[in-house]
Parts: sequence; structure tokens; C-alpha cells
Amino acid sequence: MRTKLIISFLILVVINALVTSWVGVRLIGDEIVRQAQDKVQIDINSARETYLDKLDEVQAAVRLVAVKCALREALLTGYMDPMKDELRVARQKEGLDILSIADKNGVVLFRARNPGVFGDSQAGDDVVGAAIARSSEAAGTEIVTRRELLKEGKDLADRARMKLVATPMARPRPETEETSGMVMKAAACIVDQDGSIAGVLYGAKLLNQSSDIVDKVRDIVYRGETYKGRDVGTVTLFQGDLRISTNVITTEGTRAVGTRVSEEVYDQVIQKGVPWFGRAFVVNEWHISAYEPIRNLKGRVIGMLYVGTLEAPYVDLRNRVVYTFLLIALSTAAVLFMIGYFITMNIVRPVKALLFATRKVAAGDLTYRVPTKSHDEVGELTVSFNKMTSELEKATQSNLALTRILEDKIKDKTEELEEAQDQLVRSEKLSSLGRMAAGIAHEINNPLTSILINSHLMEERLQTGEACAENLKLIMDETSRCSTIVKGLLEFSRQTAPRKGPANLNEVVSRTLTLMRSQILLHRVNVDLELDQELPEIMVDTNKIAQVFTNIILNAIDAMRDGGTLTIASRMSPGRHFVEVEFGDTGCGIAKEHIGRIFDPFYTTKGTKGTGLGLAVSYGIIEQHGGEIRVHSEVGKGAVFTVQLPAHSGTVAPGEDRARPR
Repeated sequence: MRTKLIISFLILVVINALVTSWVGVRLIGDEIVRQAQDKVQIDINSARETYLDKLDEVQAAVRLVAVKCALREALLTGYMDPMKDELRVARQKEGLDILSIADKNGVVLFRARNPGVFGDSQAGDDVVGAAIARSSEAAGTEIVTRRELLKEGKDLADRARMKLVATPMARPRPETEETSGMVMKAAACIVDQDGSIAGVLYGAKLLNQSSDIVDKVRDIVYRGETYKGRDVGTVTLFQGDLRISTNVITTEGTRAVGTRVSEEVYDQVIQKGVPWFGRAFVVNEWHISAYEPIRNLKGRVIGMLYVGTLEAPYVDLRNRVVYTFLLIALSTAAVLFMIGYFITMNIVRPVKALLFATRKVAAGDLTYRVPTKSHDEVGELTVSFNKMTSELEKATQSNLALTRILEDKIKDKTEELEEAQDQLVRSEKLSSLGRMAAGIAHEINNPLTSILINSHLMEERLQTGEACAENLKLIMDETSRCSTIVKGLLEFSRQTAPRKGPANLNEVVSRTLTLMRSQILLHRVNVDLELDQELPEIMVDTNKIAQVFTNIILNAIDAMRDGGTLTIASRMSPGRHFVEVEFGDTGCGIAKEHIGRIFDPFYTTKGTKGTGLGLAVSYGIIEQHGGEIRVHSEVGKGAVFTVQLPAHSGTVAPGEDRARPR
């Protein structure tokens, strides 16, 4: 009661504190996240402008060199030697990785970085082609193959070549390295006095493994801001999904060049061309990030521009707010708990005494009485409890005597009912088998007799050594066995004793398999024999036991309609009181609801294909021998039938020495 009073009061306080904390945390947390997202959107805009400014610088540098009169005159006269040194100096001065001049058809005349390679056409290049088509100038970001980079210089091709680093959540790629490069490229036409194109000058800056742009963007946008020794802001240029220029630092302290973006971001930005904003795990830390597509001159997305700010400062701020609210709530709850504890002490003490009394009574001590110390509601409850306990003690004594009498009578009646039920079930089974056996004797015995007589007549007419003589002999043997089976059913229904004689169960198994060889081959069943060659001979009716084995094997074949493996194993039981033969198949198995009824007469799961008598007859035969049939099965995995027969007739009762788990 005291706990309930305290908890009820505290719940209201705690709920109020938690709701206040939750609302406050959500409002502050949402505001912090919103501000971070707004900031990163501003940052991506600043990064884009810085990137475009850099592209404009490349275009301006190419334009500046292209307007030089001496270059135009060199193209018109065809004498380029005086301009070669000037182009080399201009490339280095303007910070360009590539600076080359081509004629009006785009055929390269001179490469400032690699003078030894010329004469190839650049007319198919998007930027150069656009400048020639416009008779003016063009600029854009483009992907350049390794083959083209090698023309400008092997060092550029090697700088663009980078290994792909395995990155969590990145899309699968078959390549292990990237050989092409991404460049900021510009081209400007050189025209003569009448406005005709005399040639075209193009220049480019290779972005792969160049940190100039990303560091410049970081310095402009984030102004060197750090948090716990780490840069707050990071900037990355992607070629497709590959980081080719970044100031994101790995755990080893190096730039994360060669790592890749997540598949989610790739699908949205590269595939769909839509910017992506949100929380992202970048290499080794969580960032609030923005990704924007980089398009080439024709508008196709070829890369991404990324900016991100560390999430940690915002998370730490949010956590400080949460901890503050929770500390206030817990402190308030602790103070109120102490106050409530002392207030409720006097209320709870008599109730505890009553509770102790109920436990004593529940434990069986009906003589215990609660001392009465007050006349309030609790005191009245105590008096009523003592009176109730006294009456309960009297009633319990009377009920115990009556219960003992009833238990004895119920036990006797239960045993009688169980015996009667077992006898009734067995009688029903025997009655069913009796009716079935009579029908079989009437309908089948006469045809079988006719078959057997005619088979003997045919045998007499056959000449010695004819090929069909063996088959005719098999027909007569099997016809005789059918007659024996019919008689066996009649004997089973009348509980006639089997005709036992010494036999080795391995030989019975082998003979049964020989007779069933055609059916086994027809159904593509492999037989795996694991027979114990040390089995002793036991006293059994071999015909009846062969009938049992035949029924079990036929059921296994039916269960493996598409073929399978039938494993037959023989062994002695652990105490060597029984001989066991186990039949395991890889068929469809038996459902749990069917296992309890498979030995019932006329119960079958084969529809019109089965009579439901095979296992019922088999069970009766084994029971007559003092043995047992056990079944273990899992649907879809097959079934295992174990036939257990006494090794020494009359020495061990069925059910003993069966400790083997199934």
C-alpha cells in the first residue's frame, strides 16, 4: 500500500517531468537538426559557387592565352616554334595541368606538357567540339579516359589512376581500380581578322588527387572551425561514386581518396540527378551532409559535390539538454520518494501484519490470529480476518476427510475405465480385421487357387531349361505367398499363434529385397544395407516377418515417388535382449496428426491406392511375436520404422530394454 501511494504520486510527477523533458528535447533537438540542415544547404550553395568560380578561372586562363596575337599569327603562318616556350610558361603560370593547341579541325598541333605527342584529333571531345561549333569558347567538367590522359602526360594518367577501397554500404562494382580522370576543361577558338577559325586552344585542370578546390571550399565555408581536434566541415569531389578529391580523413590519418559513397546516395544523385540532404556515415564518422550532382557540358551526371558538417557537436548539445532535464526529473522524484516513505509508514504497518497473516494461512497454518491494536477500518478488517480463519479451519478439516474418500473412488474407477477402453479398442480392431479377412478369403482365395493350378500345369508343359521357367517358378512362389498372407490375416484376427522357427533376420531382409527388386529399380530407389553380421538366430515365423518387412518397404517406396534412399540396418539392442531392424527412407514423411493412427485397420493416406491394412496386420504380427514397432518421422525429411523382436523368446517382456532414443 505504501509503495502504491508513493508510486502513484511519483508517477504523476515523473510523467510530468518526462513529458516536459520529451517535449523540450524534441523541440530543441528538432531545432538543432533543422539549423544544421539549413546550414549544410547554405554550405552546398557556397561550395557550388566556389567550384564554378574555379571552372571560370580555367576558362579565363584559356581565353587569356587564346587572345594573344602572336598565337593567331603562328597558326596563320604555320610556324609554331616561337610560341611553344610561351605556351609552356603560360600553362605553369595559370596552374593548368593541360594546355594544348589544335587547328581549326581539332587536330592537335602542340601539347605544352607533352610536346612529343601531336597529330591526333580532339574534335570529338565535348568541350573542344562545342567551342568549334560555336566559333567561340566552351567550358565544363568532363571525364577523360586514361588513353587521352597518356597523350597529355603519363604523370597525369598515373595521378588519375587509383585503387577502389572497399567501403560499407557502397554499391557493388566489379572493377578494382579507376583509370579515367575528371577534369575542369575549357576551350577557346582563335579567329583571324575576317572571323574565320584559325585554331582552338584548350586547357584543363585534373581534379583527381588534387586538394586545391576541396580545401579552398572548406576554408571559405567553415573558416578552419574544429571540434575536439577534428575539422567540423569536410568537402569532397566524386567521380561517379568514387572520392577523387577530399579532406575527409580516415582513421589512419590519410585523406579518404578511393573510398566510395553509399548506394542510397548514388541512386538518388548519380542515377536520378537529384540532390541528397540528410544524416550520413562518411568513412568513419556521422555527418549532416549534402550531395549535389556535377554534370558535364551535355548535362549528363558524371560526379558529385559533397559538403558535410560533423554531427557530434549537435548530438553533444542535444545530449546535454537531455541530461539536464532528466537530472531535474530524477532529483525531484528522489525527494518526493523520501517524503512519501515517512508519511506512509504508519499507514502501512498494520496492513503488513495482516499480509503476514494471510501468508501464514496460505501456507496451511489456520491457527494463526492477527493481534488487534486499533478500532479503525483496518482493525475491523483484522477482526473479520480472524473470524474467517477460524471458520475456514473447521471447514478444511471436514473437506480433507471427504476429499480422501473421493480420491480413492476416482482412482479405482479410472483404472477400470482405462482397462475397459483398451479392451474395447482392441476388440474393434480385431473385429475389423476379421471382417476384412473373411472378405479376402471369399474374393481372392479362389482366383489364387486357379492361378496356382494353371501355373503348375504350365510348368509341366515347359521343357527343361527354358528361360521363362524361372519366372513361372517365381509366379508360383508368390501366388503361394499371397495365399499364406490371406490365411495369416484370418489367423491374426483369431489371435492364432505364429509358427515359429529359428531364423536370421538378415536373411529375411535379403530375401524380401530380392523379391521386391523390380519395384525398387522401377521407382529409382537406392538401398543402403547396414546389417550386423553377428546377429543371432531368433524364433520367428519367417513368412509373417517377411510380410511385415514387405509392407514397410512398400510404404517407403510410395513415400519416395521421385526416388531416394532406403536405409536398412540390423543390430542388437543395448542390453542384447532384442534384435532390431530399422527401415529409414528419405521420402515425404508422416504428419504428426497421422502418426497416432497409422496402425489402425483401414486407415490410409493413399486414397484409393491403399487399403489401410498393411501396417495394421504388421503391428498384429509383431505383437504376436512379443515385439514392438516404433515410428519416428519429420515431414519433408522421411520416416524411420524400427521393428524390435525378442532375442530370447520368453525371457524379456515387450517394452523392456528399449532405452535407445528415437
